[in-house]
Amino acid sequence: MVPFIPKQKANVAIVDGRANEVIVNSLKELNIKVIKTIKCDELQESISYHPDIVMHPINHNTLIIAPNVYDYYEQELSNLGINLIKGETILGSKYPRDIAYNVGRLNNIAIHNFKYTDKKLKYYLKMQNLEFININQGYSKCSLLIVDDVSGITSDVYMYKRLSEIGYNILLIQPGYIKLYNEIYGFIGGTSGNYDNNTILFTGDFNNHPNSKEIETFLQTRNIKSIFLSSSDIIDLGTIITLEGNC
Repeated sequence: MVPFIPKQKANVAIVDGRANEVIVNSLKELNIKVIKTIKCDELQESISYHPDIVMHPINHNTLIIAPNVYDYYEQELSNLGINLIKGETILGSKYPRDIAYNVGRLNNIAIHNFKYTDKKLKYYLKMQNLEFININQGYSKCSLLIVDDVSGITSDVYMYKRLSEIGYNILLIQPGYIKLYNEIYGFIGGTSGNYDNNTILFTGDFNNHPNSKEIETFLQTRNIKSIFLSSSDIIDLGTIITLEGNC
């Protein structure tokens, strides 16, 4: 099970608080309740609103959340039937103090630099009998667009090689060409969210990316549909975390 992929159509989405109204309204048109993130003041400005930096979905209705911002999400999500767990790691501004919850997931595995993973998150991942794939890339979820249980897209060469050699279907794309607030470029994993098990939501249109044809073909061969939430180029908003709540 990959918690980023809802078993049915998601009805709750946690989105970067700076997401524009076009993206937010597109989500609402899909009958998704949008929860905008609050700024985590301890983080660098570029990722201070990113969902995948401050939380990790244990399953489709359970989140582990950094203590920095826990109270806000308890208020916003507890009445939607979303279970919340407070993590142990208080996030900080400098790497690696900002990566504790940014764990990538595919079927049966968790991917991260586990030297820096939040201890409570590691406990819950172990409870699911996941194999830990240790890599140096601490921004593991940011770097991995989850296509389906066994497939993903990344610009990280080492992640591509490591996951490919253990049997996962991974498309390697060029780094860059993705907007990220206050930075030179962002990551492909932060431009998307999974609407259901065969539909991916993109923050914008990836047709201006140099690997757009390869991305399109990769998705099509896996029977994955794309929904562009805006007509602008894709932007890294730190993953659209989709959930199944009581709405």
